Amino acid sequence: MDSLTEAVLAGASPAELLREPVPDSYLAAHTRVDDVGMFEDVADKDVRKSMRVGEVPMPELAPDEVLVAVMASSINYNTVWSATFEPMPTFNFLKRYGKRGGFATRHDRPYHVLGSDGTGVVVRAGIGVSRWNVGDHVMMSCIQVDDHEPATHADGMLGAEQRAWGYETNFGGLAHYAVVKANQLMAKPGHLTWEEAGSSMLTAATSYRMLISDKGARIKLGDVVLIWGATGGLGAFAVQMVKNAGGIAVGVVSSEAKARQLRELGCDVVINRSEIGLGGELTPERTIEYGKRLGRIIRDQVGEDPHVAFDYVGRATFGISVFVVRRGGTVVTCGSSTGYQHDYDNRYLWMNSKRILGSHGANLNEQVECSRLFGIGKLRPIVSRVYPLAEVGEATRLVQMNQHIGKVGVRCLAPADGLGVTNRELRDKLGERYLNPLREN
Repeated sequence: MDSLTEAVLAGASPAELLREPVPDSYLAAHTRVDDVGMFEDVADKDVRKSMRVGEVPMPELAPDEVLVAVMASSINYNTVWSATFEPMPTFNFLKRYGKRGGFATRHDRPYHVLGSDGTGVVVRAGIGVSRWNVGDHVMMSCIQVDDHEPATHADGMLGAEQRAWGYETNFGGLAHYAVVKANQLMAKPGHLTWEEAGSSMLTAATSYRMLISDKGARIKLGDVVLIWGATGGLGAFAVQMVKNAGGIAVGVVSSEAKARQLRELGCDVVINRSEIGLGGELTPERTIEYGKRLGRIIRDQVGEDPHVAFDYVGRATFGISVFVVRRGGTVVTCGSSTGYQHDYDNRYLWMNSKRILGSHGANLNEQVECSRLFGIGKLRPIVSRVYPLAEVGEATRLVQMNQHIGKVGVRCLAPADGLGVTNRELRDKLGERYLNPLREN
């Protein structure tokens, strides 16, 4: 272990951290360009075969960047995409980014350090960084923007140079160290542990923009919101946000075990996919059939159709979402884990004045507003399991096979669970059961 890492783990002061040299290399979960073709004509693209954990060179720090000693991170679905090299190898993103020149050339490497979540301790700051200091405990946003781009100042998600950190950039959070822009940082809530804080922001902020932000569905008191995959990373935060906004959460899950966990989150209506009969090829006729069944179930429970459908599942559910929302209702989508080509009957959209709203990530202000909700205890983490960095392949496989609930955390530098709490009073007030409703280990 290098001396800087030892100092971080010992809780060293900012002055002591600055005295220790930055190591020449660090441990990171990564893919390699030489492995890109390994899954051609392979039915089971097992991510445990493509994800490596090993030393990579420490990159130079740009003036607007910080180096963070990562205490914990988590698995997101873009980690699965990266490790299966689908829908395209992420090395294509890195090569394109590197062509911008300057510090961007660092990202075009034969390895890709993954991870779009993270929390830790700032250990170095570029000369252009004024807001953050060595020693600060921070959470990292998954979005990198070019703040010289005019559109970024209207909405960071509209900039052409906006990128998902650790997916469309290198030096992500599933590592002992991460390089991020200073405008990705937020203060870590003191009552959260490292693994709780490191598993929250990508999915929580994405759900916040989809449902709460003025860029999203803008749900309000009394709205009925249909949430597909309601115990997943996005869905479990969506349930909390609907409840906090005074809405009625209708969650769909794939098993009775997940249904029990969903009730623990306080979801108003819990529906097992088997009740709808989902399965087989989703033909236009079956889409309408499933939509009618789901609509009847929801009306039986709450007396009316949904105002909003929260859909990141994609091909397997999207046509049903369009059908089932009420007249004037909204389908908000941020992803397509079951396929990007969506089929739906457009008559039910235009003739009933419904709308489809695309949403991606969250801008910095939305991220900060979302992190504030954690800070005051209105949002709680949804970590179910935590793995050490050495077992990141197993953690990613769990998500790949949809055998998880909530978020799967990864300890990077943190030597054990439960560390990093600096506001014990708030944690004790909220209680462990409240803060860990989905925890399995």
